[in-house]
Amino acid sequence: MTSNTMSRVKTRLKKGDVVQVISGREKGKSGKIIHIDLDKGRVVVEKLNLVKKTKRATQENQKGGIIEIEAPIHISNVMLVDTKTNKPTRVGVRIEDGKKVRYAKKSGKVV
Repeated sequence: MTSNTMSRVKTRLKKGDVVQVISGREKGKSGKIIHIDLDKGRVVVEKLNLVKKTKRATQENQKGGIIEIEAPIHISNVMLVDTKTNKPTRVGVRIEDGKKVRYAKKSGKVV
């Protein structure tokens, strides 16, 4: 393996999970994951880490101008929110009835 090739990041988070940002500019805020990039190890969270971007007018977007879009956050800076306690928690994996399931480490509840 050469130094310029990246390996995929393993994660227990999935699209649609509610996560809380644990460090950075958006610390303490939470939202739903809308995209995960495993190659770069980043997630895009709904309505968080907004950046302004200029868009040229096109056939679909007649107006153009400055728009706000969600920028990716590194996957290590977000934690899954436990639905039972409503606090960030680590995620574990265990086998129940022959199936792998994710569970919240704080409450033990299956995610």
